[in-house]
Amino acid sequence: MATSIERRHVSRRMRGRDPGEQHRTATPLELLFDLTFAASFGLTAHDLASVLAAGHYRAGLIGFGFASFAICWAWINFSWFSSAYDTDDWIYRLVTMVQMIGVLIVAIGLPRMFASIERGDRVDNSIMVLGYVIMRVALMCQWLRAARQDPARRRACLTHATAIAVAQVGWVTLIVVTLPTIMAIVLSAVLLLIELCGPVLGERKDGGTPWHAHHIAERHSLFATIALGEGIVGTVAALSAVVSQRGWTMDAGLVGVAGTGLTFGIWWIYYLVPSARVLYVHRDRAWLWGCAQIGIVTAVVATGAGLHAAAYYIANEAHVSLLAIVLGVAVPLGSFLVMTYALYYYLVHRWGRFDVWLLMASITVVVATAVAAMLGLNVAACLLILLLAPTVTVIGYEALGYRRETEG
Repeated sequence: MATSIERRHVSRRMRGRDPGEQHRTATPLELLFDLTFAASFGLTAHDLASVLAAGHYRAGLIGFGFASFAICWAWINFSWFSSAYDTDDWIYRLVTMVQMIGVLIVAIGLPRMFASIERGDRVDNSIMVLGYVIMRVALMCQWLRAARQDPARRRACLTHATAIAVAQVGWVTLIVVTLPTIMAIVLSAVLLLIELCGPVLGERKDGGTPWHAHHIAERHSLFATIALGEGIVGTVAALSAVVSQRGWTMDAGLVGVAGTGLTFGIWWIYYLVPSARVLYVHRDRAWLWGCAQIGIVTAVVATGAGLHAAAYYIANEAHVSLLAIVLGVAVPLGSFLVMTYALYYYLVHRWGRFDVWLLMASITVVVATAVAAMLGLNVAACLLILLLAPTVTVIGYEALGYRRETEG
């Protein structure tokens, strides 16, 4: 057992963690940090559900896409740095707290951003940018500290810090200076490219940073679990709407089973991908894998928001058709399945008829759900049909997939 002196969080040198460290898991501080993103996802999913129920699809897609990328990118930057340079001293802890404050400010700015898009005004993301600047400046200080205290990887750390600084100056400029629409779009695209390419360039210097494959895979799985929480929230909302309208009927039971089953199926499929094992051997596949996680987590949150929108429909508070509501759940679920299959192929570099048939069967169920909605089946029945989409993949992989993976 560690002594009281060993447990003190005195300042330590940032030399980088051992990428081959045994039993490396998420720290209590990382789990606390994740709670701020649970709040952010909750607000984002709620806003998307409200916009979809009102029939403002364009505003919903633009606002949700913007918010989801901002949330995911902020989390990814913190988590990959922590995987490489988590010293857990008092300096690291306080800077992490500052980043948490930034995340909460971003969350506060989400409804204002959605509302501006819904009105057709210029996107009002000023509060979000303020929160982002706080987060990113804190992270930049972490990278500069690592550059000073880990000379062997100095260039890699400085590249990460430089990319953050340049991008943040650009984002603030977009808020302060009123630019013509075309110029604003072009500048946004350039800044987005800088954000995405900064880590790529950084990891090519000095052999890259010492991130831990199993640790980062676990961190992303925990992030996906947070996103899955929106599926639970959406299921509870839909179930509550049915019960309040009709009492504890068969439809209520079907909605509860379908919503929980969809969330559980997504969770099961996510863990079928052997991320940690592959990244441990092929570290060069990490960047694209990490980018794919953004799309996957976004689809998971959108599925939960779709279930919440279904609750508005059941409660007669939606101004859209049943088909639109069903598609609000089916489309993100189908996107999740396609992206997960694509990521699996990218990691293992193996794709056969079995995988094609499984994916086709799952997508066929998604299409069948939309057809059921057009034929006039109720929400509960449509969701129950949609439940078969992840079920097909789970049963198929459990029955034959693991055996093929072992034989391969």
